[in-house]
Amino acid sequence: MSITKITTTSTFTRINSSRIATAKPSYVTRNVSMESFRYLVTGDIAPQPGQLLLARVDRIGQHARIELPSGRRAHLFAGDEIIISYGDRYAPDQFLSEIPKTLEKCDLVASGGIASQVIKKHSKVKNATKITPIGLLADRDKNIINLDQWTLPDIPSQIKKPLIIAVTGSSMNGGKTTTAANIIKGLINSGLKVASAKITGTGSGLDSWKMLDAGAYPVIDFTDIGFASTHKMTTEQIVSIMHRQINHLSSYGVGAIILEVADGLAQVETSGLLESSAFYDSVDAVFFAAAEALSLCSGIEWLQKRNLPVIASSGALTASPVATDEARNICPLPILTTADLINENIHNFILDKIPKSKLVGNA
Repeated sequence: MSITKITTTSTFTRINSSRIATAKPSYVTRNVSMESFRYLVTGDIAPQPGQLLLARVDRIGQHARIELPSGRRAHLFAGDEIIISYGDRYAPDQFLSEIPKTLEKCDLVASGGIASQVIKKHSKVKNATKITPIGLLADRDKNIINLDQWTLPDIPSQIKKPLIIAVTGSSMNGGKTTTAANIIKGLINSGLKVASAKITGTGSGLDSWKMLDAGAYPVIDFTDIGFASTHKMTTEQIVSIMHRQINHLSSYGVGAIILEVADGLAQVETSGLLESSAFYDSVDAVFFAAAEALSLCSGIEWLQKRNLPVIASSGALTASPVATDEARNICPLPILTTADLINENIHNFILDKIPKSKLVGNA
């Protein structure tokens, strides 16, 4: 747990509870008690990942709405005050950004509530929404509040593990979340209780809400472990997130856990996790999602070279029958459409494809 106490040149200003009540809190702050906000901290401070801040919206750009803790996407207006978290972001279809070194003007780089400084952006997205940090938020003991102070309990590993299925993909927007949600629906149709977790990414509830809508429960992500983003984290840190998620969800007595890994295989944190012995030991089966045939085949080859139990593929390409046929002509594994994934027979399909050694001790 990170508790930063500033005692040098920083200024602490009492914050009125009515000001907090009228500010728009973001998704990443949903586990934090707003009653803990007592001071605004300003001065010569280097922001750290996960620290919460009150910021003013200066100019609307790419993100014209902020995702509230409830999931509602509230419209933003210049002059609005928002409660968000510092974090780095890696999103090839939007922004690459990093935490600024001071409490300078910066950007809202994700609707889930991430403050960062844009380094690069996709040519098809607008400039980021511009914000001015008003101050870091601190508790009554003048400790700057960090998301990692508000996390799920660290539950010991369960002796009996549920079936654990991971969904990874070729890139951002390759269809990973849709694939995971459809697998959830199919397993629930087969009579299983299913839980879900997103291991990596940038804080947003969009994927979690989709898993919940598919019928998974509980559904958690890395923000529940205290991180606004997993960009720039070490493999060891990400493995720790995965283990905590699996242990927490297993304690609910579910029959299966669906894990989503963000971004694509070329992303550093993704490849580090997938190449770890911990991932291999934890996961029973892998589905691979992609938007076109060559990415699908090269991704499967990448996974197979690392002896990961990839058993099938799906993704955005299955929206096109022609692209699906292309992939089936060159891909060595089954390519499953939405209809295939939500069918109750998906459970038997998965069990038939998993190496028998992986099933020992699982539900």
